[in-house]
Amino acid sequence: MKGTITEKIIKAHLRDGNLQRDKEIGIRIDQTLTQDATGTMAYLQFEAIGVPRVKTELSVSYIDHNTLQTDFRNMDDHRFLQSIARKYGLYFSRAGNGICHQVHLERFGIPGKTLIGSDSHTPTAGGLGLLAIGAGGLDVAVAMAGGLFYIPVPEVTGVELTGSLNPFCSAKDVILTLLQRETVKGGVGKIYEYFGPGVKSLSVYQRATITNMGAELGATTSLFPSDEITKTFLAVQKRENQWVSLEAEGSAEYSRIIKIDLSTVEPMVALPHMPDKVVTVREVEGKPVQQIVIGSCTNSSINDLGIAADILKGKTVPKDLSLGIAPGSRQVILASFKAGIIQSLVESGARILESACGPCIGMGFAPGNDSVSLRTFNRNFKGRTGSEGAEVYLVSPEIAAASAATGVITDPRKFKTLAIKDYSPFLEPEDSMILPPDYSREAEDSEILRGPNIKPIPKGEALPDSLVLPILIKTRDNITTDDIMPAGAKILPLRSNIPEISRFVFEKLDPGFAKRALDKGKGAILGGENYGQGSSREHAALAPMFLGVKVVLAKSFARIHKANLINFGILPLIFKNPTDYDLLEEGDTLEFANLRESLETEKGMEVSIKNKKRSLRVLWDLDPRSIRILLSGGLLSYTKRESANAG
Repeated sequence: MKGTITEKIIKAHLRDGNLQRDKEIGIRIDQTLTQDATGTMAYLQFEAIGVPRVKTELSVSYIDHNTLQTDFRNMDDHRFLQSIARKYGLYFSRAGNGICHQVHLERFGIPGKTLIGSDSHTPTAGGLGLLAIGAGGLDVAVAMAGGLFYIPVPEVTGVELTGSLNPFCSAKDVILTLLQRETVKGGVGKIYEYFGPGVKSLSVYQRATITNMGAELGATTSLFPSDEITKTFLAVQKRENQWVSLEAEGSAEYSRIIKIDLSTVEPMVALPHMPDKVVTVREVEGKPVQQIVIGSCTNSSINDLGIAADILKGKTVPKDLSLGIAPGSRQVILASFKAGIIQSLVESGARILESACGPCIGMGFAPGNDSVSLRTFNRNFKGRTGSEGAEVYLVSPEIAAASAATGVITDPRKFKTLAIKDYSPFLEPEDSMILPPDYSREAEDSEILRGPNIKPIPKGEALPDSLVLPILIKTRDNITTDDIMPAGAKILPLRSNIPEISRFVFEKLDPGFAKRALDKGKGAILGGENYGQGSSREHAALAPMFLGVKVVLAKSFARIHKANLINFGILPLIFKNPTDYDLLEEGDTLEFANLRESLETEKGMEVSIKNKKRSLRVLWDLDPRSIRILLSGGLLSYTKRESANAG
């Protein structure tokens, strides 16, 4: 990574380890963000650490996920989060202020800084030149308490951009093109760093669209330079004084270079039910559509909404189609009113949704059963919308709007006579829905407001020296955290209540899993390739831990989920021989002997399949610190012990 932007930022923040490939490093974190689906647990963990105030330069608590208030639980959690922010010195972005990633890009992101967030799309801020990484809530809690954030030294892949996009081709098409090449597991352990003359043709919002969906590659993060385009963006936000120039050196070394000529990029579509099932729009053009949603943290800037309004101007959406618009931030809503965008969209038959994550995570505006929904979102996992039978396609705002005009999937280049406008001059920062930190003694002594749905954090147990575990479930490749711990309006309100939410672990794959796990008392999970991809939600590790899961044995793991398993004392193991996966079935019993000693001295061990009277070899890819965390029973116990020893 010599001479890269990645190296420059990491070196400036490196506090433990050195930049040796595959070794673990600890970096200082400047900023953190949380959202309300993961934030309640992160702050309960922060409280348990026992630090009186956050120690980062800036930490922000956002309300943007669970804004569908069908009973007391979501509102109670919002009150809890606001009281936490007041007591511990955080910014608090109120419900209605917008989606965390877009608001952070607009109001808080500073080039060259480090940011971790308890949301997998935190890399959105990489479009502004931050080293921004998604993490579990416990990692965020530790960073807020002044601790380091640990990651393996990443491989840095260079993406060289040349040329410029043709009209009606967008940044969304660029990242879908990359997903087509790299797949949803191609970026594991990597940072994608963009460079080349084509970079200057992309706005910060366009760059952010690309870095946002870098999460779908499985990447640690994605980065763009901080250049004059960045400076102009910050000037619009009245934050020009926070700009710094940050670019790779001409001699920068990348592990490999991917070349993309932007002038050759076509409008692309991700087919159901995976973001890397990508084809050109020409291959699916003409397919009837019943629902379209434009918005999410990927595509809800003023120009995303503006192009949709321009394409639809003077038209009405077909009678069998429902169109929803979810602006990314309150700033975008206000600017869109001034620019006439909202009025134009409403006149065309659009429904204006709340500035929140909503439909992306199944919190409202779900598609009909067996219907086709086009979404400018980042994920189209089966059932994520709240409708198991729906077919969800990921598209650009240009394709979405063109299809809304016709009722079928449509190539937006058919609107080539339309002039494309830049609506960014209408943007004006307005922060009345952001509560700044209160550093008064009164705030420090204030009460934390806890609703009855907020329960204590379950405690992990130190890893024993031997384990005999039944296999509780056998899963396929590319299992997502949505598969493990579903989202949606039914389950997300339980996020602060681990005993209750744990009843829904693997509900979509195996409704009997939770009861079987509780009946057995302890057990193991068998996984395929890329186990735990998708959302950063640590509940996909925390709830299985509560159910007694001690080991996950898989062919490979997604980065954030593997870290979350370690954080909650669940041992992530991989097969030495991946074909051994075929030897095992649900109900088999695995015996692990001399486990603690083996973890401390070896890189693998023989595991007995007791009921089949044979064994297999398993490995672990764990640094010494992760092993100490597992032996302690999880990161919270480890952090408290280390703090006590330091004191």
